[in-house]
Amino acid sequence: MIVSYDTITMKPPYEITNKIISLIAKVSEKLGEVKSAHLYRPPTELRKKNRIKTIQSSLEIEGNTLTIEQITDLIDNKRVIGPQKDIIEVKNAIDVYSKLNEFNAFQLKSLCKAHRLLMNGLLEETGKLRTKSVGIVKGEEITHIAPPGEMVSYLMNDLFEYLKKSDDMLLVKSCVFHYEFEFIHPFLDGNGRMGRFWQTIILKEYSKVFEYLPIETLVRERQQAYYNVLGKSDNQGTSTLFIEFMLEIINDSLEELLNNQNLNPSGGERIRLFIDNVGKDYFTRQEYLRRNKGISPSTASRDLRNAVNQGILERTGDKRLTKYRYR
Repeated sequence: MIVSYDTITMKPPYEITNKIISLIAKVSEKLGEVKSAHLYRPPTELRKKNRIKTIQSSLEIEGNTLTIEQITDLIDNKRVIGPQKDIIEVKNAIDVYSKLNEFNAFQLKSLCKAHRLLMNGLLEETGKLRTKSVGIVKGEEITHIAPPGEMVSYLMNDLFEYLKKSDDMLLVKSCVFHYEFEFIHPFLDGNGRMGRFWQTIILKEYSKVFEYLPIETLVRERQQAYYNVLGKSDNQGTSTLFIEFMLEIINDSLEELLNNQNLNPSGGERIRLFIDNVGKDYFTRQEYLRRNKGISPSTASRDLRNAVNQGILERTGDKRLTKYRYR
């Protein structure tokens, strides 16, 4: 079934159900908890671990055999023995995820650039929308016939118009985009990993926490359910079920973050988190303390002193008139 777009609103077909509204509320509540716990930018080591989990999970869904340990070794520039194709896939994913902030969530050109990096050395026509017809085969069964090649460019441009102009929440639009991307199947290969990656790019626009949240890990753990809901959505001609599924994944990922992560960042991490909020504005020790209620005045003084000594902050004034600013 080919999903028809409303030619006036460019909006793909889906409904906002009570379940979707409930999940949005839960996600919003957890994002508030994440912010208050300073988890929207986790400590450096945790960010690295989550990035590795994301890469390993997304590629394992596509059949990659490399382990978390092997991917860690590749990131650390160590020699890894494994299938050459799998090693190339991982190296490409490491490259593209390291450039996460260079992509524009609302530009088709930027998405094509990401595909070119992700599929470098794996596909002849990287970063180019397909012009041929394709079908997805699992075993001996054709599970999905994608729209004809001549429709791909039109459909992808419409999808980005929806992403840019629809009034719906970006949280919902990220899920719709993910589904529609998989339905359109715009590239000859790499569509699964690209669809998951681009949802992360969109979610990052909604909240910084999604830059380091390994949503793909839960998708991999529920891989069969993921494929089942894609199939059901295809049959129904609407992405409603897929939106519900992905919002559950997002909600559960945030729950896991809140339950399992260390809520006590180091002094350096506290300083970086604080700078993310105040930017280049001057601030006092009292303002730093108000943002970091779990630390003592002496700890706050030590954080600020170390940051000044390291050249991260500049200090002006003396005693009660002391102020700090990011260099």
